[in-house]
Formats: sequence, structure tokens, C-alpha cells
Amino acid sequence: MAPSDASASTSQFAAIGLDLGGSSIKYGLVGTDGKLVESTFSKAATPEGAHPEAVAQVMTGIIADLQELTGDELAGIPAGVTVPGIVIDGVVHSAANIDKAWIGLDVTASFSALLGRDVFVLNDADAAGVAEVYAGAGAENGKPVKGSTLLLTLGTGIGSAFFRDGVLFPNVEFGHLEIDGFNAESKAAARVMHEENLSWEQYIARLQRYLSHVEFLCSPDLIIIGGAISEDHEKFLPQLELRAKIVPARFSNAAGVLGAAHRALNPGN
Repeated sequence: MAPSDASASTSQFAAIGLDLGGSSIKYGLVGTDGKLVESTFSKAATPEGAHPEAVAQVMTGIIADLQELTGDELAGIPAGVTVPGIVIDGVVHSAANIDKAWIGLDVTASFSALLGRDVFVLNDADAAGVAEVYAGAGAENGKPVKGSTLLLTLGTGIGSAFFRDGVLFPNVEFGHLEIDGFNAESKAAARVMHEENLSWEQYIARLQRYLSHVEFLCSPDLIIIGGAISEDHEKFLPQLELRAKIVPARFSNAAGVLGAAHRALNPGN
């Protein structure tokens, strides 16, 4: 992602990305070139409990801060918002690490009113996948690669996003597959390596079991591995034996922000 001039006119800012997590809300502006304005990328603390109204208040403050930082009027610029839960037609149907008041909430309608602009919402892992498929490890010459692409984020849990020729199949929860009688992320998420003091060899064996099962189920052509552990990709990716090509993600903490902004600019993708 190339940095842009944050002091430029409003016309150079195309969308706002807001990535809601259990502990922080990452945010930033995306320019008309589709790239993150890196000088605007930052985060704010998620309000305790993460009630929707409290989150909306924080996001309103974030937008005011962005306007002050850039010196530009951001009215009319759309916002993309990620939610750690299942999102169908703008309505949240599950809530992970956030208040249960999100369940059943039409975020598109309510947050558009609260933030005073068009708001588009999607699942957080889907947003990270959108960023990778349209501008990261799943793109070639500025376009999504052909075939099936699976993004997996290995962290506290396992997030997943699945695409076919760049088309997203939303809310795919491959982290919650049952394998050998266990929820997959309870055995193969990156956190278990530290919690159970696993060696790389032991963790790779678990990851191999998980990825082999996922590959059997959906036959991806490309698997993108994200999450903080992807920074150590040379320690484990070459050891995995899969039919699919497997590569590290290009974007790290900014993927959700970039993917959310992309959705705001391209509601159909």
C-alpha cells in the first residue's frame, strides 16, 4: 500500500474504512487510487461491552478526527464497517466478542443514520479477504486471480473468506469445522501454539491436518494465510503438503480497513 498525501483535497479521499474488533477499532481513509492513505491509518479503543450505540459514537469521533487531520470536509464520503459476526444483507446474525445487541441489527440503515453517510457492512474476515483478493496476495495485474481462493486468518481463532473468480461467498465459517471431535480453531488457531507450548513441528502437524480437511471440502486453487503468524511464514508454509498453492497475506492489520473501504466503493463486490 503506497502512502498518499493526507493534506490533499477531499476529492482525493474516496472512502472511510472502519474495522471493529473486540479491543480496538482500526480505521483509515482510502484514496481515489484505491490505496490506503497510510498517514490516516490508526486505531481507537473499542468501548467496553461494544454496544452498537457506543461504537457508533466512537466512530463518529474517529471521522471527526480524520477530518481534522486532513483538513478536509468528509461529508458525503461513504464508509465501510466490519463486524465480527455473520452479516446478511446488512443485518448482523451473530456476535463474537461484542454486545449481543448487534444480533438482528440492520447496521446499514442504523449506522448510515448515526454516521450521516452511506454505510456498507460486512464480516471482518470477509473484509480482509476482499483486501487480499482485490489488491493483495490474491490479485494479479490489479484483478482477482481466476479460480477459487481461500483466505484464512490464524490468530485467536480462525477467520475465513472464500472467493470464486473474485466473487465472495460471505460468512464462510471454516474455523468452526469439527475435526477429530474438536472445533478446528481450538486446535489449529495460532494462539494454541503459545497456550500449549507447541513446537513448530507440532503446530505444523495440526495445521496440516486442518488444511488437508479444508482442501478436501472446497478444493481451493489458492490459499492465503493471514494473521500475525503469517510474518513467520517461512517457518511453516514450505512444510505444508497441499495441492493448492499457499502464500502469506500481503496486508496485515490494515486488511480489514482496506477491505471495508473497498466494499463502500464497490457494494456489489
